[in-house]
Amino acid sequence: MQRVESEIKRIIKEIDYEEVSRLFEMLQGGKRLRAKLILKIAPTSTTAPLLGAIVELIHAASLLHDDVIDEATLRRGVASVNATDGSKTAVMLGDILYSKAFSELVAFDKEIAKVVSSSVTALSKGEMMDVKMAVNFNSDEDKYLEMLYLKTATLIEACAHAAAVLAKKDPHSHALYGKNLGLSFQIIDDILDITSDEATLGKPAMNDFVEGKCTLPYIYLYQLLGQQDRQILSSLHAKILTKEESLWIREMMKQHKTVEKSFSLAQELSNEAMSAIKDDTELIEILQTMIKRSY
Repeated sequence: MQRVESEIKRIIKEIDYEEVSRLFEMLQGGKRLRAKLILKIAPTSTTAPLLGAIVELIHAASLLHDDVIDEATLRRGVASVNATDGSKTAVMLGDILYSKAFSELVAFDKEIAKVVSSSVTALSKGEMMDVKMAVNFNSDEDKYLEMLYLKTATLIEACAHAAAVLAKKDPHSHALYGKNLGLSFQIIDDILDITSDEATLGKPAMNDFVEGKCTLPYIYLYQLLGQQDRQILSSLHAKILTKEESLWIREMMKQHKTVEKSFSLAQELSNEAMSAIKDDTELIEILQTMIKRSY
């Protein structure tokens, strides 16, 4: 990971603008999941650290744009760039990171460049779907999972696919692993938004629902409620919840076990991913560690 960090520093320095360097420092502190995945799959590849740096810049750019779209004031417990320097600056910084990442990506094999760049198109499409879906209460599980795949899982899927190409391993089994890892990871995040507190999350609990996002626990709850309670749940969508309203939702979820149902899907996806790469103990360990974050 030191080489990944070195490549990131080199790329940011090459942009040759102190303001970009200052703002990028504010983005530090992520898990670097995507870069770590590439290094795990292609540990001996000399170009894997650069690929890891590229996808981390892409991920950082997507988060900058996400925060502007969501009007989020916090990112990982600290003030977001749009909160400190304005939305225009955050969007432009994201554009700089995207374009610089793509300029580095062209040095790679055509298959690698195509799979990573295509995932960014899918990611942007997923973000647009997310915004549209937040307008009204969404109770369609398939529609939500499609958006989740595009917005979150495609870049992780692309990382695993591209790293497998670098390492001359099976790209299809690794792509399936990456896709399911991404889906499971986001489902667990959706669960944590409900089950964790503000100090742990770095943002208010149940913030997803307040922002208009109907994640799986809410979708499953809607499916299991009676007509009157469905109307209550729908009426609370995309509004600041009172303490009583939050407690009502949590109690209904506990009663109908919708968090457990969501976790079961994450576990199912995780098991499928483990089957795809059953001989790779390190990749299996990543999945197992990720799943344990839920409680």
